Amino acid sequence: MLTLSRKRDCENLWDRIAAHAARLPEKTAIIIDGRALTYCDLDRQSRDLAGRLLAEGLEPGDRVAVHWPNAIECVLLLLACLRSGLVAVPVNIRFKAAEIAHVMEHAAPAAWFSQSELAGTAREAAAMAASAPPIRIALPQGSAQRVLAAPEIDSIAAILFTSGTTARPKGVVHTQASLMECADLMRQIDVSEAAILLTMTSMMHVTGLSVTLLGALLSGATAVFVPVCDPGLILDTIERHRCTWLLGLPSMVQFLAAEQERAPRDVTSLRNAYCGGDIVPVPLQERFGQLFGVALREVHGMTESCPIMGHTAGAVRPGATGHVLAGVKARIVDAAGATVLEGEIGELVVRSRANFAGYWGDPAASAAVLKNGWLSTGDLFRRDKDGFLWFEGRRKEIIIRGGSNLSPQEVETALYQHPAVLESGVVGMPCDTWGEKIIACVALRPGQAVSEADLRAFVRERIADYKVPERIVFLDVLPKGITGKIHRRALKDMMNAQ
Repeated sequence: MLTLSRKRDCENLWDRIAAHAARLPEKTAIIIDGRALTYCDLDRQSRDLAGRLLAEGLEPGDRVAVHWPNAIECVLLLLACLRSGLVAVPVNIRFKAAEIAHVMEHAAPAAWFSQSELAGTAREAAAMAASAPPIRIALPQGSAQRVLAAPEIDSIAAILFTSGTTARPKGVVHTQASLMECADLMRQIDVSEAAILLTMTSMMHVTGLSVTLLGALLSGATAVFVPVCDPGLILDTIERHRCTWLLGLPSMVQFLAAEQERAPRDVTSLRNAYCGGDIVPVPLQERFGQLFGVALREVHGMTESCPIMGHTAGAVRPGATGHVLAGVKARIVDAAGATVLEGEIGELVVRSRANFAGYWGDPAASAAVLKNGWLSTGDLFRRDKDGFLWFEGRRKEIIIRGGSNLSPQEVETALYQHPAVLESGVVGMPCDTWGEKIIACVALRPGQAVSEADLRAFVRERIADYKVPERIVFLDVLPKGITGKIHRRALKDMMNAQ
């Protein structure tokens, strides 16, 4: 178990939200699926729920599993945990039973809330787990409460489980302080009191919880969530609620652009649009700008520290991830930990008050990425002369062909420039001659066609010959992980099975 200091600070998450409730009591704080809460309602209902949870016998520091889609109940559960000192354990609603069972065994929650529609999967998971608390499908009711004491600023607030694309999901521990810093950093990405934020991601994910939900609430803004990631519903929501700020993953934005092209809605309220979590193709940025009348800006973060960088002001540089945010220290280093020269590729290491505290119950994994306050991200970047950072792939996904290190992202970028390509994913596969060969998996836009030979020739015009895929495999759709990112490990498994 992690050992954290217990010092108090002059302000915590609830000092800020309570201040907004006092100053802006009737302002809408949350909108989900036609339901809304004002800041006054949010403050009162989350406080009451926190008291009821403690009155039932839970104690600060106990873990509470929240297995719920985007809904008002989910907001209240998460905020009640943060307010009472209970530790929220969001359970991704796309997890299968075996993954949920792992979360239960690893985090050992004292309580487990699961929406009724998800209860079947929850019960299957409970049967697989060595131990798990009873599954509850309704929030506690009644007047019994306990007096709330403000949680320590450095106490554990949440354990967020990673997607587990390379191993079993790890529990990423955030404190009250680190979640608050995550939310405060969003002010540099145009989150203000006047903003009406729409997010397409789940509150079970760091983006939905710390970036959008807490980012909006700590700024006095309005957060709008959709219950499911449906492009038509998202566009209707933007039109209905006049949303000014948008955040999504590249795959989500691709489908959103296609829907806007098919059936345009009034999206003139949008002032800021952000995309991150994976490669954001330049053609997608250009297409989005044409369809929505606002630039699509990249932003970068990870479950362990979010956000880290983005396009915060001024002109967008398509293809670049942006500048490091103020208050975040970042270096690009080589294998020995030395800072590389401008233009050279290295691993991004970050020092930020938004950095996580460690992996739950896994000191070895924590020590491997946290060294002297610096987080090793595993992401490869280069910095240009103007200070923009460019994403070059992930350390574990680098392809070594004939002794040369190749970034899958560079090959994918070339493929995305072809007008017929909707999605691309590039992996390295074993090869007796070169060590690894390059395989590209591609999904085409509806109604478009291109041959493998023509697409390889197109790529060869844009990158060096040794980077051109030896093979291009056409798929109807590319596999995605639970967060919506293209799942390169699944692509490798598919290629191995052939």
